[in-house]
Amino acid sequence: MGSQIPNPCYVLEVDKLRSNLEKIEYVRKSSGVTILLAFKAFAFWPVLNIVREKFGVATASSLNEVMLANTYMLSKPHTYAPVYSPEDIDEIIERSSHLTFNSLGLIERYREKIRQSRNKDLSVGLRVNPELSQVETDLYNPCLPGSRLGVPADELPEELPEEIEGFHVHALCESSAAETASLLGQIEKKFGRWLGKLKWLNIGGGHLMTRAGYDTEGLIEALRAFRSRHQNLELILEPGSAFGWQTGYLTSRVEDIVEHGGVKTAMLNVSFACHMPDCLEMPYKPVIRGAHHEPVAGLPTYRMGGCSCLSGDYVGEWSFDKELKVGDEIIFEDMMHYTTVKTTMFNGVKHPSMAVQDSKDSEIRVVRSFDFSDYVGRMG
Repeated sequence: MGSQIPNPCYVLEVDKLRSNLEKIEYVRKSSGVTILLAFKAFAFWPVLNIVREKFGVATASSLNEVMLANTYMLSKPHTYAPVYSPEDIDEIIERSSHLTFNSLGLIERYREKIRQSRNKDLSVGLRVNPELSQVETDLYNPCLPGSRLGVPADELPEELPEEIEGFHVHALCESSAAETASLLGQIEKKFGRWLGKLKWLNIGGGHLMTRAGYDTEGLIEALRAFRSRHQNLELILEPGSAFGWQTGYLTSRVEDIVEHGGVKTAMLNVSFACHMPDCLEMPYKPVIRGAHHEPVAGLPTYRMGGCSCLSGDYVGEWSFDKELKVGDEIIFEDMMHYTTVKTTMFNGVKHPSMAVQDSKDSEIRVVRSFDFSDYVGRMG
């Protein structure tokens, strides 16, 4: 990579993004469903014009994301958030095409604002909880007992408030086609008596249809079968990771090498806590370009240490064909989803630049760099 770009830097590869868009478009056309881009996983604004060529609508979870959709997708988003504040709700109502509430109480609270809005085409929905836990990591499982997200079927009235035109369900995370099929079956089981009265059903994200080995045809079959049984419903999916999956990387550099208790750690100029938080939260071990993903006996082996002062800011271990040295570049693969949307400036650590490579042979162009003004601006 050399001196082409700053280090650290997120680099999005447009060719790989276009490949994902084609795969997602195939599912959409083959199944007849509506597919939206979920900003919560992928909101890399410099390439939203490319996404917009095939998918012109996004999902938003805050006023900022709503405005991102208006500005870069040139459309009103489908909006859902666990709560809405009085300071934001008026603008969210005006700027959204769909607005989903997390509780019946919130619908009651904002009923008059919806009725008095100039946005007469707004479609109101309610998030429901299918009580189906298929996600192993509790942090990402919205269907745990006592979940604060969505209304269970046994707490719904027989007659829904007249404003409600759709249900929103979110229960998956990087899940399989079979798990999507199970979710659809559970929705019918739990909410079947209301489905005939609705206009749309949003089954959320977690459909990782661009992952190698994903059963695309199985997903299409499950979606088509559900649609055939509920022809009154527009069936909506809102994947996020699927759009950004394997579309770019994060460059970093070895700044020091320390060894204590027989453990060698390559100290980097990036942070897992600040720049790759899912590695610690999920947790998972990212792929490093050119490294052996698992330790190999006899080869130099290192843990990767982040640059923040958080004690647990490390992941390991990888083996390399030769000893690492200060100044060596370390490239973390698949770092475009749930990264830039979740980064922090904890410790004031340097935030990676953002860059785009339009094709495999084109130059990498930096679209955003960060400095002290960005850091201090976040502090007030």
